[in-house]
Amino acid sequence: MAQPQPKSVRGIEHVWIPMSDGTRLSARIWLPAGPESAPVPAILEYIPYRKRDMVRARDERNHPVFAAAGYACLRVDMRGSGDSEGLMTDMYGRHELDDVLAVIDWIAAQPWCDGSVGMMGTSWGGTASMQAAARRPEALKAILAVCATDNRFDDDIHHMGGCLLTDTVEWGATLPAILASPPDPETVGAAWRAMWMERLDNIAFPLEQWIAHETRDSYWRNGAVNEEPGAIACPILLVGGWFDRYSNTVMNLMARSHERCWGIIGPWSHHYPDVASPGPGIDFQGEAIRWWDRWLKGRDTGIDREPRLRVWMQSWDAPRDHIDLRSGQWAGFQSWADSHREFWLTESGLVEEKSGEETVARVPWSLAAGASAGDTGYFGRTGGQPGPQEDDGSSLIFESEPLIESLDLLGSPAITLKVESDQPVATLVVRLIDVPSKGAPARVSYGVANLAQTDRGTTVRSMKPGEPRALDLVLHNTAYRFEPGHRLRIAVSSSYWPMIWPSPRPVTLALHLGETCLRLPLAPEQDSSGRPVLFDGPVLRDQSDSFIAQALPALERGTDEGVIWWNQPAIWTGLEKIALDFGFETNARHSVRGDDPLSAATRFEHRMYFRREGLEIEIRCFAKLAATSAHYRVEGHLAAFENGTRVFERSWNPEVPRTCS
Repeated sequence: MAQPQPKSVRGIEHVWIPMSDGTRLSARIWLPAGPESAPVPAILEYIPYRKRDMVRARDERNHPVFAAAGYACLRVDMRGSGDSEGLMTDMYGRHELDDVLAVIDWIAAQPWCDGSVGMMGTSWGGTASMQAAARRPEALKAILAVCATDNRFDDDIHHMGGCLLTDTVEWGATLPAILASPPDPETVGAAWRAMWMERLDNIAFPLEQWIAHETRDSYWRNGAVNEEPGAIACPILLVGGWFDRYSNTVMNLMARSHERCWGIIGPWSHHYPDVASPGPGIDFQGEAIRWWDRWLKGRDTGIDREPRLRVWMQSWDAPRDHIDLRSGQWAGFQSWADSHREFWLTESGLVEEKSGEETVARVPWSLAAGASAGDTGYFGRTGGQPGPQEDDGSSLIFESEPLIESLDLLGSPAITLKVESDQPVATLVVRLIDVPSKGAPARVSYGVANLAQTDRGTTVRSMKPGEPRALDLVLHNTAYRFEPGHRLRIAVSSSYWPMIWPSPRPVTLALHLGETCLRLPLAPEQDSSGRPVLFDGPVLRDQSDSFIAQALPALERGTDEGVIWWNQPAIWTGLEKIALDFGFETNARHSVRGDDPLSAATRFEHRMYFRREGLEIEIRCFAKLAATSAHYRVEGHLAAFENGTRVFERSWNPEVPRTCS
């Protein structure tokens, strides 16, 4: 749908929003051009990702378009980030969760606002929107959360199924670099350097906390919306992507929420879906305006009559590092998971009738299982998608006969197992794979479990060697069509390196096949309204700022003996309006010697650059993780440079006990 262009927008580069303790948060505002006496609804995006430079181009894709459609739009830097005052030492702290309520109240009281506020964002911003809505501020009327998480323990970047993700090490290098970057002198004035030094003097290394909390304790329950799923009363639109670490959130939260909750899941990675890959993308701004017009202006846009869940029903693609356009089609559903199809794991493969056999199958130990996993999709990098499933050669596999008819799935595949381990700490990985008659097998879904925890990860429950344990393992949500002639494959392994940190010792797992059953969620009939699910493609709109991509080098990936690495060379963007060049680069290295889990090491380095005439700032931060059988050995180092001179340096070297991983 055609939308107004940003030319009818009035921008305000910087406004202070006061908090009750005297701290001021910095906001950038876009207002519809016209009489100031006509108040309008407001849309808030609240994140720590530097509105002035780091995500300026992304903000310009969204907020001027919404403002031109009749909304006051605000991008607010969280306390301790960007141009805002104060300090941030970790994610989802008390001040962060309280400040947003004050920001919403401040917005609703402004003369340009009619008292109605919507909140939106991707990733941290989408999660912050859900967290704010769960506290039910009166002025907050609707939210739009993209690539967000409602479950900080199972569906964030730190842990998965109780297993430690190496993604947490990358974020451990990236977040301190963001928070150590200075405010812009042209925004905050002469106090900028004192603010910067205060940030540096108080810089934290939260990676230690993320590793130390190995179970679903109060640390992870704080800010996790799934702990109180009924708390959100306002309308919710959840948008996710199948190639995103947070892809479970949409369907999981919808299953627990009220009737005014809708979801869209496309083939995308961790970005707004107008620019994300794989495609096809959608006109996100147009769909968002339909949403805001319905709930903030009371207009009948028809969005509340769309199917509750609109998904890209995937089908087989030749697996490779990068796919531009994902095979499949849009489908709409009002409900799901009403029926299942069962397959039993037997010595002869996946069969649909339970066998009376009580046989035991051994899962091989190999740290090669995981090399074809790709990235989790969290950071939305180019490439990193699962490759041909060569990991199957290091796994225990079970395969069905060719399908006679197509098989459409919607929801969470699950597997009921009886498993035993020869070690008290072990990891279980189960992958669902599509095996075509011609072409390479492709991963459809997967799930992991730390067998030294209870099913919900709340307590430690180490395995007793030789003692079988019953387990229900839920795989990631999917919408997928297996074509006729394709086979289903289940692959079981005890590692998934380098995505997941390996258990401290080599493990032999044994599956009791007579008790192991795969349950596949069958897609129900599509929405009966008769209207096909269609989206307009992304719309190229003029941006009110000028952005010059000075350097866009491709991400490099490779493998050496025992090493998997990637490197994103420096990406530079010229921000003409504020006469600033912004750049960043990241490199990663995962190494292991053979099948020795105690040789595993992960290292990430992230750098950020800010350059304008007379001032150059560089921030460098690296994080490294290695382990013994009893401890995680964590290293971190941060350095800040001003005009080539090091002005700050700090190192961290904590040892974190390994309780159950």
